[in-house]
Amino acid sequence: AMMEAPDIVKAVHRSYIDSGSRVITTNSYALVPFHIGEKVFKKRGRELAILSGKIAREAADESATNTKVAGSLAPLFGSYRADLYQADRVEELAIPLIESLDPYVDIWLSETQSLIDEVSRVKALVDKIDSKHKPFWVSFTLEDSEPTSEPLLRSGETVVEAVTAMQALGVDAILFNCSQPEIIGEAIQVTHKTLASLNAQSIQIGAYANAFPPQPKNATANDGLDELRADLTPPAYLAWVKQWQKDGATLIGGCCGIGPEHISAITAYCKA
Repeated sequence: AMMEAPDIVKAVHRSYIDSGSRVITTNSYALVPFHIGEKVFKKRGRELAILSGKIAREAADESATNTKVAGSLAPLFGSYRADLYQADRVEELAIPLIESLDPYVDIWLSETQSLIDEVSRVKALVDKIDSKHKPFWVSFTLEDSEPTSEPLLRSGETVVEAVTAMQALGVDAILFNCSQPEIIGEAIQVTHKTLASLNAQSIQIGAYANAFPPQPKNATANDGLDELRADLTPPAYLAWVKQWQKDGATLIGGCCGIGPEHISAITAYCKA
């Protein structure tokens, strides 16, 4: 989309702002070799990341709202695929994205993360590059292909382990995204309880679910077109939002398949 239709990307940003979103996310999620290939990343990665930042910044600044821009820092080796992680390549892939987005974003959003170590390394790089020390939000994706005895990241690490590690890193918010809404609630509850035990209630909690059916363990996000659940209508999604709020979430939005119409329903509820 950044290569062929940046104007449409900007229009999509505007549609979410008009629906009430007060944080929009740069369209930089797919700008890693896993999605665009090694050659394109080396040749155009920085250019496309800069463009994604500019487009989001323009959309936010041209609105009459106080909309913030979050810089999307996606899993560097593929969504849901902790098994493909290469610690020795994190700097090589993350630094161009961080440096390119830095002038345009208000918040860092390390999202759809499955592995604690990757977030730790990326945050260390952000801390070195971002001289303004903008807020750092991390959002984990949860195992939802089969029932688990407690909330787990797709790496198999527990939410308790992840929250404890993120508190030690000094993140400003812990969220859960790109997972079914049915399993996010328990993760929020565990996060709230763990932060309280760590005396770290200043860290915000959030959620933005997707509208996918259960994803198998060998699923690869963005590898093709995905079916969307017909039951996650705006009113149905709002019911989950209300529960997340009761459980302690203060940052709420939408991931794959959650459109402006869902955000409009949330906005109307929040204004009521």
